[in-house]
Parts: sequence; C-alpha cells; structure tokens
Amino acid sequence: MKIAAITEDGTTISQHFGRAPYYLVLTVEDGRVVNRDLREKLGHAHFANEPHEPGPPGQPHGTDPAAQNRHIRMAESIADCEALLCGGMGMGAYQSMKERGIRPIVTDIESIEEAAIAYIEGRIVDQIDRLH
Repeated sequence: MKIAAITEDGTTISQHFGRAPYYLVLTVEDGRVVNRDLREKLGHAHFANEPHEPGPPGQPHGTDPAAQNRHIRMAESIADCEALLCGGMGMGAYQSMKERGIRPIVTDIESIEEAAIAYIEGRIVDQIDRLH
C-alpha cells in the first residue's frame, strides 16, 4: 500500500494542502515503511495565472467546478496511493480526493512517519472539523 502526505520538508505534515510543494509517498509492506518517494505537488503557485472565481455564497471552500478541476490535477501524482495525510485542507479538495479513490485524512500529528504508522494500525482520527 502507498500513503501520501503533504509536506514542505519531507518530514512533517504541512498544515495547508494547497500551499504544500511536495507529497511524500510511503510504500508500506507487512506493516513497515519500505520506501519513501518525494514527489512534486501542484499548488497555488502553479495555478496563479488561472482564473479564480469565488465559489457560490454559503458553499464550502473549493467546491466550484474550476477548483475541482485543479484538485483533480493535484491528485494525479498520487493516483497510486490509498490515503493522503494532511494538516488542513478545504472541503472541495477533501471531496475531490475521495472522488479519486484516495482517502483524505486531516490530522494534528506532525510527523509523517508517526501519522503513517497510526494509519496502518487503524489509530488515526480524521479530524474533519479542521476542514475549511
């Protein structure tokens, strides 16, 4: 199984999905991390020249069609992953990951390694109250 985490440094989980420049993808076999792969991640800087229209009033962040398209492109490099660990993200990105078959998990665990082990052991809590 492969688990992705958003990161700025390859060690800790970033607090903002859209701004993080990398995914660290952990390959897990027999309950152990056997490989680490740092992959570039599309983010706000990549989409700076694209139109950004505010979503419908009263709707969660990132649920408009243009944002959904950006989220799909952001998920392409982790299409082989089962889960995505992050410290925070918008509701639209969260929904987009689920639609792609990637389980998004919002956590307050900072260490990628610690969060991945908690996921493997079934102890991680998806803190959806941290969505915006």
